[in-house]
Amino acid sequence: MTGMAIALIEVCKGAMMGLPNIELTSFWIILFTVLLGKKICFVIPAFILIEGCMFGFGIWWVMYLYAWPLLALTAWIFRRQEHALFWAVLSGLYGLFFGALCAIPYVINGCFNGGIRSGLYAGFTWWVAGIPYDLLHCAGNFILMLVLYRPVKKAFSLLRRFLLNGAG
Repeated sequence: MTGMAIALIEVCKGAMMGLPNIELTSFWIILFTVLLGKKICFVIPAFILIEGCMFGFGIWWVMYLYAWPLLALTAWIFRRQEHALFWAVLSGLYGLFFGALCAIPYVINGCFNGGIRSGLYAGFTWWVAGIPYDLLHCAGNFILMLVLYRPVKKAFSLLRRFLLNGAG
């Protein structure tokens, strides 16, 4: 199941790559955390490693090391929550604050290259420049989660029951 989860995240990410900050990665990480429990601890590192291998291990990749595990940890804390609206709000907020989360490596890099003031400036300007995309990310995450959470969770429950009872 973990291999399927990794593949599904990667395929959806690739399929939606042309859309600005509209993605299913947040949806899948939340859903797989709820459905797979601790097995998500195998899914996220594999996803992050594949992303680095495919697109390079640049400064953007460093943020993946903590941003996606943070989303999974948050989903794990609230895993008993059943309401699609709750998950839509959580996913939307994650999308809204994704840019701020991702500014951290730029702050650190700026600090090493010009001191604390330079680091804060680098992180702040990077974050502010991306706010329009964070708004898209927020809206996309909210809508996708609201629309897909119940039917996909139900489909996975049916699949799990089918697999446990045998294909015949």
